[in-house]
Amino acid sequence: MSVRPAVPPAGSVEPAPVLPPAPPLWQVFLNRLVTLCLVELRKLRHDRTELYTRAIQPTLWLLIFGETFTKLRAIPTGSRPYLDYLAPGIMAQSALFIAIFFGIQIIWERDAGVLTKLLATPTPRAALVTGKAFAAGIRAASQVVIVLLLSAILRIGLNWNPLHLLAALLLVVVGSAFFSMLSVTLAGLVLSRDRLMGIGQALTMPLFFASNALYPTRLMPGWLQVLSKINPLSYEVDGLRGVLLGTPNTLALDAVVLVVALVAALSAAAALLPRLAR
Repeated sequence: MSVRPAVPPAGSVEPAPVLPPAPPLWQVFLNRLVTLCLVELRKLRHDRTELYTRAIQPTLWLLIFGETFTKLRAIPTGSRPYLDYLAPGIMAQSALFIAIFFGIQIIWERDAGVLTKLLATPTPRAALVTGKAFAAGIRAASQVVIVLLLSAILRIGLNWNPLHLLAALLLVVVGSAFFSMLSVTLAGLVLSRDRLMGIGQALTMPLFFASNALYPTRLMPGWLQVLSKINPLSYEVDGLRGVLLGTPNTLALDAVVLVVALVAALSAAAALLPRLAR
């Protein structure tokens, strides 16, 4: 004998389904951050050739430039060998050269329709650009591993304390996140891969040479010292030398400058992202 399902009496209203509460904003940020970082790590795992090619530049700087100037003793660095002084600067420089072209990837995502789909989701733009920024930082962090391996081979006198190495990694990730968002901001202004490539190439060398990556700030002419003081790369290098070499530094100031610069770049990139997706 079949049993008929219960039919609600006429005129009655079925209760509305109870929807789960929306996740808090911090959870959305964290989810997007972890997801985009995992995507970048997966890209590196599937394309290991990129890691090998990225190792060429820091290797040339340390083996050729570093070894030559160590023997010439042309740059005074006190009692510390110049190669030791140079290693943190090359670490920051190598990450910079990767992060400054990150905006090209955003333009590619726009052309492929990926960026439009991301903006169509309920993900806040701030969470999206934050995830992208730290994904770029994770990608650039591979340069830290490369320089550390080269430093071990060349017997460079770094501080190998795991906490100091972790602090160096965090400094590079935050610095690279800033430069990647600077690139995204420029991409939102120029809207073209070719133009962004030209601007990126025009920025990298001035940022590098107007920092303390290659030589102490006191050796610079006065006008270049002023530029060095407003160059975020100088603060990144200063922090890296502090944690890896134990040199006199202003680590708290370095961290504050990098974080403030990153927040400003994130705000600018989030504001220009819809314009880039048009």
